Amino acid sequence: MEHHVGHVTQIPEREALIVTINGRSIGIFKVDGRLYAVKNVCPHKQAPLCRGTVGGTMLPSRPGELEFGLDGGVLKCPWHGWEFDLSTGECLFGVSDRRVATYPVEVRDEQVYLKLR
Repeated sequence: MEHHVGHVTQIPEREALIVTINGRSIGIFKVDGRLYAVKNVCPHKQAPLCRGTVGGTMLPSRPGELEFGLDGGVLKCPWHGWEFDLSTGECLFGVSDRRVATYPVEVRDEQVYLKLR
């Protein structure tokens, strides 16, 4: 089922527009013009996940090397720092096999629509 959630300009860059649809709290993010929708509940301890930050993370690397990557593709939980892939909802780097629900987002005539399964 499709739900209208607003105009594309209502979604701030790298911050969530949080909407409630059918009792579900969902954060919609805009990163470099691309939109993502994520359930606003961290699967770890049920924190308001979409109040966290969007950015990158330190990638696995060789000893003594620090490699930053995935900029704009990582949502970090505000409570315990768990990191999730904005596209897939997967928890990063094998910390857990838990994932956060993600939803398809579509823009038509500058209007944003969210599809719930």
